[in-house]
Amino acid sequence: MLEQFAPAKVNLTLHVTGQSANGYHLLDSLVMFASAGDHLTFEPADELSLSVDGPESGAVPTDGNSVLSAAHLIDPQKSAHIHLTKVLPVASGIGGGTADAAAAYRGLLKLWGLPDAVPNAETFAHIAKLGADVPICLFSQTARMSGIGEKIEFMPELPALDAVLINPRVEVSTPAVFKSISSKNNASMGTIPSNFIDQVEFITWLQHQRNDMQDAAVSIAPVIEHVLAALSATQNCQLARMSGSGATCFGVFPSAETARNAALQISRDYPHWWVKSCTLGA
Repeated sequence: MLEQFAPAKVNLTLHVTGQSANGYHLLDSLVMFASAGDHLTFEPADELSLSVDGPESGAVPTDGNSVLSAAHLIDPQKSAHIHLTKVLPVASGIGGGTADAAAAYRGLLKLWGLPDAVPNAETFAHIAKLGADVPICLFSQTARMSGIGEKIEFMPELPALDAVLINPRVEVSTPAVFKSISSKNNASMGTIPSNFIDQVEFITWLQHQRNDMQDAAVSIAPVIEHVLAALSATQNCQLARMSGSGATCFGVFPSAETARNAALQISRDYPHWWVKSCTLGA
């Protein structure tokens, strides 16, 4: 049995820098991957099938699933049994479905004895057929993603961060958020320093960046503002921001212990929210 981990994708920054002639939005985003995520296993079988369990399994379709789409993209004639343990909430701005598709692609290449994916433009263009964020999830490494997601610059030297992820159990439509953005021609991140002295200096730099989708998402789902306020109110929170198009938000903390304490406090105060402490970029 082969196993693959599908980590949550967290957009520490998300600058909307323009819109192409074909309507796609141009982005500039610094992405880290979390120690929290979904798990997939792969076994030989006579036909292609998918089973799902886990705390978030109820919202996962078994027909038309991104995992099965990844299998068909590799070779529609091949078969396997794939089991997905779903931990991440769906449609939540942390790449649950895209991370699953990327993990399925990696795992099936191994199961079927095919060469591992190589991080180049050809690979990114091929797997982007599954979604614009799938290429960056394929290698699950800290990276700068720009264009419509096809330009990826790995940045492994950036400090890891201790964090809390919160989803208030509200789904936010990405197209609706894009439609509500007031300005679609904003400044990029500029140069990302590669020599931060420590986590504090890195967070100071992050505080001067943005998620240009955040205000639009709040206008659609005001509870996001409540989540950000709850994170900011916890002891030791250094930064609170929304990830992707929402509704998941993240808070950054100075240590794993302070992140766990914050997660426990918020879970007690808001037991209906999805709350996870984790490490980003480890």
